[in-house]
Amino acid sequence: MLAAARAAQKVDEAAFGGPGAVKVIAPAKVNLFLGIGDRRPDGYHEALSVMHALTMHDVLRMRLAPAGSDGSGSLSVALDCRVAEGLPPLDVPPEDNIVSRAIRRLAEAVGRNEDEQVSVLLEKRIPAEAGLGGGSSDAAAALVGLAQLWGLPADDPRIEEVARTLGADVPFFLHGGCAVLDGAGDALVRELAPMGSPVVLVKPAGGVSTAAAYRAFDEHPVPVDPRDRDAALAAASAQDVPLCNNLAAASESLLPALADVRAWAEVCPEVRQALMSGSGSAVFALCDTFEAAGRAAAQARMRGWWAHATMFGRARAAAVPSR
Repeated sequence: MLAAARAAQKVDEAAFGGPGAVKVIAPAKVNLFLGIGDRRPDGYHEALSVMHALTMHDVLRMRLAPAGSDGSGSLSVALDCRVAEGLPPLDVPPEDNIVSRAIRRLAEAVGRNEDEQVSVLLEKRIPAEAGLGGGSSDAAAALVGLAQLWGLPADDPRIEEVARTLGADVPFFLHGGCAVLDGAGDALVRELAPMGSPVVLVKPAGGVSTAAAYRAFDEHPVPVDPRDRDAALAAASAQDVPLCNNLAAASESLLPALADVRAWAEVCPEVRQALMSGSGSAVFALCDTFEAAGRAAAQARMRGWWAHATMFGRARAAAVPSR
């Protein structure tokens, strides 16, 4: 049996160096293309998605330690989450955080029966409820880090199997880069050559629940232009993908400030194109240079919005040297 997460215990960053510790990055993503279709019998919707990783990322620091000597073979999780300045604290109890769930599910999948504690320091830089995949990426990073701590092969199929049980976006972050996905948006069709161009992320106050966005979409569905869908499927690289998201109208009906961000992006001289990512509430805007992205981010902040200039990239959930 797996013990309940030891949510109240705080962890010290200084404890995450040396043997038995690992540092993992968890990149954000945007959807260059998101075409939602009909609801399936399993409750999910048909979805064609083109996801692209960003260089902006959360950081997970993980460490194993003996949990006790009662021989019960139980696992405990101590999760401490620290958010970057300008982001609200997460309102999810640590034991219910997707990182804790990922750790427990991988332990069950591989039959880990050790009296041990997994301590995690999660440094959040990706805003929640933004359509940027922060939680899903954190879960993938937790699986990657735990596999390294437990000595599992990086390509152990149980890692991806567990990822699929945690959410449609989680498997993408095990591979990163840019990819076309179909099914419920979780089945890899093929990888695309990624971009390395600058982008600015803009998020108004408030978030959009994915479930609420899909309910609003079902009430007033917006079809995808077949020509855009065909272009997304035929794309050889990220640059070839038409920017499209037929969830945008539904999300804007739930959070009207999204329409304000879109209207600003349409007239901002630094921005070439802009689109809401996922179900929102973040909009990503393509810029010609990183300097232009920085200027656009500054303008967005002056309007009271959260904004961050970053880059498209090949990033995935991956262990990196700890400093």
